[in-house]
Amino acid sequence: MSRISRFFYDHWKLISILILALITVLSLTPQAELPVVSGSDKTHHFIAYATLMFAVAFVKPKQWQWIAVFFFCWSGAIELIQPYVNRYGEWLDLAANTGGLISGFIIARIAAYICQKTS
Repeated sequence: MSRISRFFYDHWKLISILILALITVLSLTPQAELPVVSGSDKTHHFIAYATLMFAVAFVKPKQWQWIAVFFFCWSGAIELIQPYVNRYGEWLDLAANTGGLISGFIIARIAAYICQKTS
């Protein structure tokens, strides 16, 4: 098993929890105005949720489908809560998050396959 594979197998839970916590804090911290960052807001959502799904999909534990559903529901809950913390909840954000989860899964499975073939 490659070092990359071993890293994800050893730490996928911690990685996922840290990324989920970071997404949650960044999504629910009240802002007087949204910070100016390059790129589209939807692109940021997409990348964040693709990153969130990557470690789970790379390892693909038995319960991976339920974890993916949990991530989707968590994403939806954040969008519903955001208007109460001076943020904007948008259905298109949820769509970008979902696209990120799906893409993160696909990319991780390809990466896992490549790591398996090269070790």
